[in-house]
Amino acid sequence: MKITVHRVTAKAPCRVDLAGGTLDIWPLYLFHPGAVTVNFAVDLYARCTVETRRDSQIVLRSQDLSAEETFPSLAALRDAKKYRLPIPARLVRYFAPPVGLTILTHSEAPAGAGISGSSALMIALTSALHRLCAGPRLPLEAVRVLAQNIEAQVIRVPTGCQDYYPALYGGVSAIELTEAGVMRKPLALDPEDLNRRMVLAYTGAPRNSGINNWEVTKAHIDGDAAVHRNFQRIAAIAAALRCALERADWTETGRLLREEWANRRKNAPGISTPLIDRLVEVTRKAGATGAKVCGAGGGGCVFFLAEPEARERIASAIQRAGAQVLPVRVAARGVVVRAEA
Repeated sequence: MKITVHRVTAKAPCRVDLAGGTLDIWPLYLFHPGAVTVNFAVDLYARCTVETRRDSQIVLRSQDLSAEETFPSLAALRDAKKYRLPIPARLVRYFAPPVGLTILTHSEAPAGAGISGSSALMIALTSALHRLCAGPRLPLEAVRVLAQNIEAQVIRVPTGCQDYYPALYGGVSAIELTEAGVMRKPLALDPEDLNRRMVLAYTGAPRNSGINNWEVTKAHIDGDAAVHRNFQRIAAIAAALRCALERADWTETGRLLREEWANRRKNAPGISTPLIDRLVEVTRKAGATGAKVCGAGGGGCVFFLAEPEARERIASAIQRAGAQVLPVRVAARGVVVRAEA
């Protein structure tokens, strides 16, 4: 392997999922024909810089986690039993660079936000390391498969596929989940229309999506009839919400968000919290037409849909209730990679 560039930077956007989450974990969607996940990219980014070194050291640094670890060589990294920064460590193991590297990462997503900061970092760093070590850009679907598989190694439970598509493509997407494979379809939706209607709140509570999703996945596979019925309804809601967005029918979109959240919280204890319940209630009174937790729940971010004139009232209600409003917009573009010789 010959290194032809010496410094690569990359960034990829996080996402908000609107409907059909958890169904994107294989093999759940195979039991729900027509399954789809609807999500969109937001302009909070995971960023990385990868630079070659004159020595053989592998140096990993995370700005947002204030963490660092150094290995004298690739062999030493491979021999390590645990990593403080498992995402860059696992990716370095896979790409096996023939030179020393310094990798600097930073996520703009708050810790445990449920907006796929880790998946966005996987996409940014996978793209950067491939550009450094292997040359021309990988097909985006190949980047998704590689990032998803290595993230599963990190969290040690099955991962869903939907989180990687906003990071790859940006925009608003329908992720179609079929026996023949996974396909991303962009939705013909004016991003400014969505920007005028959304509010994103961060509850500040940590969460563990791997555990929550695994509990639900296991219950489904073990034959829990109630979980199967709930996901059947969630699949139908997601398909309907996709159509509502394509028609720009915001009244129906809000109704479907409410219905999605009501069904989702039945799947496992801990998906909601007292603060989330309070936020949903106070924002409803302030004019929110729909709300749902991002990701697997248990804290993190909550998405609210509103008529444009109600956004300021909703933001004020969120802050009074003790949560933080994140000023986000739809990110039109996915991962961006730049290389320097």
